[in-house]
Amino acid sequence: MTSPPTVVRRAPGKLFVAGEYAVVESGNTAILVAVDRYVTVTVSGGDRAGVLISSDLAARAVHRHWQDGRLTGGGGAVHVAAAVETVAGLLAERHLPVPPLRVSVTSTLHADGRKYGLGSSGAVTVATVAAVASYCGLQLSAQARFRLALLAAARIDPKGSGGDLAASTWGGWIAYQAPDRAFVLDLARRQGLEAALRAPWPGFAVRRLPPPDGLCLEVGWTTTPASTTALVSDLHRRTWRGSPSHHTFMQATADLVTASVAALEAGDGAGLLHQIRRARQELARLDDEVGLGIFTPALTTLCDAAEASGGAAKPSGAGGGDCGIALLDAEAPHHIAQLRQRWAAAGVLPLPVGPAPEGTINE
Repeated sequence: MTSPPTVVRRAPGKLFVAGEYAVVESGNTAILVAVDRYVTVTVSGGDRAGVLISSDLAARAVHRHWQDGRLTGGGGAVHVAAAVETVAGLLAERHLPVPPLRVSVTSTLHADGRKYGLGSSGAVTVATVAAVASYCGLQLSAQARFRLALLAAARIDPKGSGGDLAASTWGGWIAYQAPDRAFVLDLARRQGLEAALRAPWPGFAVRRLPPPDGLCLEVGWTTTPASTTALVSDLHRRTWRGSPSHHTFMQATADLVTASVAALEAGDGAGLLHQIRRARQELARLDDEVGLGIFTPALTTLCDAAEASGGAAKPSGAGGGDCGIALLDAEAPHHIAQLRQRWAAAGVLPLPVGPAPEGTINE
């Protein structure tokens, strides 16, 4: 039997603009923007049962075998494998076969094997779900692809908010609230993936936001990779949760994210800059109280340079390295050039990235 034609899908990376850490708890809002660096996944027919996974970040391809609905064989690529397994689970529920597959991954979210911190795990999960589903003849909405991607990602790390998956799915600027991951994983286990695609997800919401009016988004990479999973897990292990400072942080973050959304929708650039400064202050307060290491010297320098150039800046995501973002007056090119020079002098690499367009990225 002739194999279906090769399918290629790509998904963009992401940056957190505001609300990281708080969004990990279901129902809290974060603002994210998808960026125009992509993970591309190519799916074609395999020549033997199972899945052959290759990546431009791996020295060699790895062949995984099916056993009780899971892919065995190891060799990394855990997010790719989880995405394939989740789509295969939906195929099984619909009494459809899983053909032999070749899954090839290429990425522009890395440099010399080091990640930028632009959400490569989320992007590869979204792109793999989209490519495998399409290759196997499934017609899925953006919402269904997101849900499958979140279920796949939550099997690896149930603490992850899924904000990266939402940005990679819908593109552009979004406001995102995470669902109760324990609930949706249990729902999928008890009632199946089909039911999990249809049922309401407590706490979940996503909507588009307009880009900031009159402001330019600048991104700086500290050249030091960081682990979001490790930082978030470290916070969960501490007694901070439930404390008065936890309540203060969550309330302040909710207030500044609400105000940031209002500023974006009103085209209030000055108001948004004020909220970005508040977000930096709240993350710094959290770091001082809990000692997570959110602010590295490079991230502090990155933020200070933006302030000195007339803008506002903060770490993007969990901190500890990776990227920071800055917003500056788009009509002040000398300030933008000055910022890039200050970053470069401090060892922070300005990344030539911009917002990825809105739309259904993977169609």
